[in-house]
Amino acid sequence: MRKESLTAFIVDDDASVRDSIALMLGVAGYRTAVFADAEALLAAWKEDWIGCVIADVRLPGQSGIELQAAMRKKAVALPFIIMTAHGDVPTARAAFRSQAIDFLEKPFDSAQLIAAIETAFALEERRLERDAGRQAEALKLRRLTAREREVLDHAARGLHAKEIAAALGISPRTVEVHKMHIMEKLEVRNVAELVRFSIAADGHEDDGGTVK
Repeated sequence: MRKESLTAFIVDDDASVRDSIALMLGVAGYRTAVFADAEALLAAWKEDWIGCVIADVRLPGQSGIELQAAMRKKAVALPFIIMTAHGDVPTARAAFRSQAIDFLEKPFDSAQLIAAIETAFALEERRLERDAGRQAEALKLRRLTAREREVLDHAARGLHAKEIAAALGISPRTVEVHKMHIMEKLEVRNVAELVRFSIAADGHEDDGGTVK
């Protein structure tokens, strides 16, 4: 499913290089998209694009490393593979400081590039799985009533039923009933898992999300 949607976004100002890499990867079964410079990729970018970026260091306009920084500012977490025909230690360091997956010196063979892409795609798939898990947790949290959220927040801070009851002006028995409903709705088995959901809820609210 997602595997078919993973794309290698190739950014190089040399048309022959772009086309040869795209052909190489296409033959190997990868989806590709090509761009002549960083600005072209940024202008075309869609939020649902997934995969990895293969960018040359030296580009007209922004460099490949600057492109990675620009995409991070847009909250795009795609893995980057940096390539160059002018490899040097400072440039390699800059690439890895920017968390590039690999730094390939041209000319490189298909095995080197495919190995880097497989590493990048594995990281991307794990990120997508984490995102899907967070979204599923957010949906479960939205099942809670306002009172259940209050009980969850207090329980996550380690308060017992009597303490929560005193804080909210309800009976300990009512607190226990709310906790039972909360655990059913969130599909959790213990307080430790309730704490994890409470932390997740705080994170979603900090991101500007709404949880009811």
